[in-house]
Amino acid sequence: MRSPAIVLPFMIRTLLAAAGLALLATAVVAQPADAPVPPGLAPAPGPEAKAPPAFDLVVRAPDPLKEILENNLELRRYREVSDLDDAEIARLVVLGEKDARELLATQGYFDPQVRIAREPGARTTLVVTVEPGRRTTVSEARVEFEGDIATSADPEAAAQREGIRSGWSLPAGQPFTQTGWDRAKSVATRALLARRYPAGRISYSLADVDAATASARLGLRLDSGPVYRLGALQVTGTQRYDPLLVSRLARLPEGTVYDQEQIVQAQLRLTGSGYFDSAFIYVDPESDPNAAPVQVTVREAPLQKLVLGVGFTTDGGPRLTAEHTHNRVPGIGWRAVTKLQAEKKNPYAQTEWTDIPDEDGWRWSVLARGEKLDDDRLVTHSQRLRAGRFKNGDRIDRNWYVQYERARVQNPRNVPLTSADTGDGSAFTVNYIWTGRYFDNVQSPTSGYGIGFELGGGLTLEGNNQPFQRSLVRWLGYRPLSSGRLELRAEAGAVFAKPQAEVPFTQLFRTGGDTSVRGYKYLDIGVELPDGLIGPGRYMTVGSVEWQRPIRVRGQPSAFEHTLFVDAGAVADKPSELRARVGVGTGVRWRSPVGPIEAAIAYGLEAKRFRLHFSAGFVF
Repeated sequence: MRSPAIVLPFMIRTLLAAAGLALLATAVVAQPADAPVPPGLAPAPGPEAKAPPAFDLVVRAPDPLKEILENNLELRRYREVSDLDDAEIARLVVLGEKDARELLATQGYFDPQVRIAREPGARTTLVVTVEPGRRTTVSEARVEFEGDIATSADPEAAAQREGIRSGWSLPAGQPFTQTGWDRAKSVATRALLARRYPAGRISYSLADVDAATASARLGLRLDSGPVYRLGALQVTGTQRYDPLLVSRLARLPEGTVYDQEQIVQAQLRLTGSGYFDSAFIYVDPESDPNAAPVQVTVREAPLQKLVLGVGFTTDGGPRLTAEHTHNRVPGIGWRAVTKLQAEKKNPYAQTEWTDIPDEDGWRWSVLARGEKLDDDRLVTHSQRLRAGRFKNGDRIDRNWYVQYERARVQNPRNVPLTSADTGDGSAFTVNYIWTGRYFDNVQSPTSGYGIGFELGGGLTLEGNNQPFQRSLVRWLGYRPLSSGRLELRAEAGAVFAKPQAEVPFTQLFRTGGDTSVRGYKYLDIGVELPDGLIGPGRYMTVGSVEWQRPIRVRGQPSAFEHTLFVDAGAVADKPSELRARVGVGTGVRWRSPVGPIEAAIAYGLEAKRFRLHFSAGFVF
């Protein structure tokens, strides 16, 4: 993917806004609360001036108990009552000791020594002295079940049961705290509700604390209730679009076992489809567990949308773009997306029409595209017509199609070249594309991997009508390190055909640029032709290693990262002629809410020059 048109102005606006906020924050922080005020501006004292506290409060206790008591003792609140007499303060001392013991109990100290003493002075001082004693630890933790999860022979129920037990966060030997006890119960309950049992609940819980031995015996029983299976979808909010579209995008068939994660993914599919601006799915736990109605509430997106863009890229210079979407073309009900790009080096026009998905998620699609590519050496005009079907899943995408394509390559320098040299030709092909994404986050991954391959075969339509076959495989992986992560990338492609076959430029390979081999111009790596020209080749390899580590601010990792990378790529007409072109560089990466945005400077070892590169978003 080439650099998006909005990257530069977006980054400038973001940096200016951040600078302005930083200056404002500096100005506010720089003025201390007790800074002297010029006499002419000081407000005159009045009856609303704040009264001094009734007493001072001093806490003597080990850290971090001292901070907890200072911030949470009820005595702190009563300091603001200015007219307390000695008898009232004496009663507060008694209440304060009880309050301190309750606070210490939440931290696992059930046998503390607490003393509150009054020290005379110009203003009374209450000194809270705490000796916490032994901290209570968990001696036993039992998690039991009742309902379907306790008796079911289903392997998934057994796995869920064992997962809750193994994920218990307050096992024997751990210090007991009220917060930890509440968190452990909450985590176990969420794990129960997440799948199969939306009506699950806690039927029994007990923390039996023995202050004498500083130990706690914990017991929890979860009642799963029955297994819930999804019933029919009940859709509200549709006006422009057929409610059938909701069920086919959500992919929650009747009879499916309840799964909270699948419901979340269904909501994301609906909002990411372009047909709906928002979607909410709810399964009522009070409904029939054998066929629980699935309530889907949506807010439809506009029928038509026009997006205009102005920007600049390091590869192509200034750029104007326009994209029009019609979500329901009259007469056929398909979606039509038309894109126009005005750019000196790479203008194009494209329209793609897609059907709504069938019950299995497959869609029909047709595409037409016309494009010009000027690499300062050769000028290629290409046209493409495509028809086929595709299916996009949560992790796996599949696509098969037939395609006609034509490429006309102009040679402004009039260097003697053959059509096989430049990729001047046309072809008809049958193609299949498979892509699997196994990342921890699809917008900005930090671990996992993705793999994809393309297989195609066809017949050239000029010259001797030669058959050919094209293959491409690519892989991207992230490996976490103690400081940051490694991004590893590999790609290889090959076209198998007779030497005289006039395979079109669009089926051959060139590489280089922002998202392939940095340190080189866009598509600047190819087969070297006479007079310094670069043509496409039949074999390609690309590899990259990038170290991404967070930039720390005040010792904490920020959303910005520093990158160091080495890229290499090669293109040739024969495997034995592959010669790597290497680029090395460094950059800054921002993990923005919409995906990574990176600016880098790279040096091409063979090009012997530095180049600036921008990229935005994550696509695999």
